[in-house]
Amino acid sequence: MGMTSGTSRKRHLAKTLTWRVIASATTFGIAFVFFAEDPHALEKAGGVAAVEMVLKTFLYYFHERAWFRFSSMGRLNSTKDA
Repeated sequence: MGMTSGTSRKRHLAKTLTWRVIASATTFGIAFVFFAEDPHALEKAGGVAAVEMVLKTFLYYFHERAWFRFSSMGRLNSTKDA
């Protein structure tokens, strides 16, 4: 059974948000290590993670939508519902 357009949008949004939590926590950790000796390390790492979270949330979502619309790879039913 294929995914409908509405179901796929909800799924892609859920995947986008859960992935952003994981990826942004990782970015924060890496940035914090890089700024470790700076007295403002926490603020700088938080700023990097915040910008990265907003930007990459949109990029990931539209990447998912493009894959759904233009690729049948990995689908059981290759109909295009987008």
